[in-house]
Amino acid sequence: MPDLLKDPTRRARARGTLAQPAPRFDAQSRHYENDGWDLPDDTPDVTREVRLEEPRSAISWNQSPDLGFDRAVNAYRGCEHGCIYCYARPTHAYLGLSPGLDFETRLIARPNAAQVLEREIGRKGYRVQPMALGTNTDLWQPIEAQHRIARSILQVLSDWNHPVTITTRGALIERDIDILSDMARRNLVDVGITVTTLDPALARAMEPRAPTPARRLAIIRAMAGAGIPVRLMMGPIIPGLTDHEAEAILKAGRDAGARSAWWALLRLPGEVNALFQDWLHENRPNHAAKVMKLLREMRGGRDYDPAFHARFRGQGAYAELLAQRIEKTRTRLGYTKIHPDLDCGQFRKPPRAGDQLSLF
Repeated sequence: MPDLLKDPTRRARARGTLAQPAPRFDAQSRHYENDGWDLPDDTPDVTREVRLEEPRSAISWNQSPDLGFDRAVNAYRGCEHGCIYCYARPTHAYLGLSPGLDFETRLIARPNAAQVLEREIGRKGYRVQPMALGTNTDLWQPIEAQHRIARSILQVLSDWNHPVTITTRGALIERDIDILSDMARRNLVDVGITVTTLDPALARAMEPRAPTPARRLAIIRAMAGAGIPVRLMMGPIIPGLTDHEAEAILKAGRDAGARSAWWALLRLPGEVNALFQDWLHENRPNHAAKVMKLLREMRGGRDYDPAFHARFRGQGAYAELLAQRIEKTRTRLGYTKIHPDLDCGQFRKPPRAGDQLSLF
């Protein structure tokens, strides 16, 4: 069982972890010692802190051959949903913050991201392809209710007829159905809703501040009812813990109105490995040995394999069996291709007050 640094002077309600591994670029380390004065009644709750950042660029570019997109916008750093398995946790170390509890409680918001995005897509040399939202941290996490950055980004993309793909588990996205349904009529949007398990107790332990599984299925129904193409995002699948639910999740998503389905195997990059194993031993001790054994079988004997393509699907007999189960179930349930072909041909600068009108 990993030995992680935890602050005994604080308590957290509905957080994924209490561990605070030091940022890997930090030259200093921290050690907590009980001096005998840490009384339970004096233990403060961990509170959320949101700082603002003015980005010089809104678009993040990548050349990864297994992602399916080459550009994304991330409005927030850190995520209050607190999913213990989140592969984005190590990015908090670049800010000098811990990928543990800091990732869930010390958040960064980029309030002018939409304005910066509009400037970037308006440049002369820009070539349009679908923009991805929610690829690192969730744009519709709880703090979006106050900051409304995701909605402002959607409005810019809608104004420019820019296609967009979305990944979220946040119920706040229902607030933006008006924009999304309008974009759907122009074949400009594909929304992915993440469902990792149908077990509400397991979901609450793994994803403490995310909507319940039933609530996420309700989001799918709301999107589909508004004519918005919905993709079921079944990830991560955790062997030995959630993989037995694959067929049930696929059926529930299809019944709710999802048109396509995507899945990914659990990934444990960087600090996520120790954090997840610590969570396993504390929350599902009877599953811990089996989960890690199966995961290593699917990762070539390692806890994590970062190789392109293999990182999402794994390798070996168990990985192949899981892939076959999912593919057969997708076919039986009538799921379509993973992503619809969004229309890039409508992209144009929106008219503004005072612009010269076209003669034709």
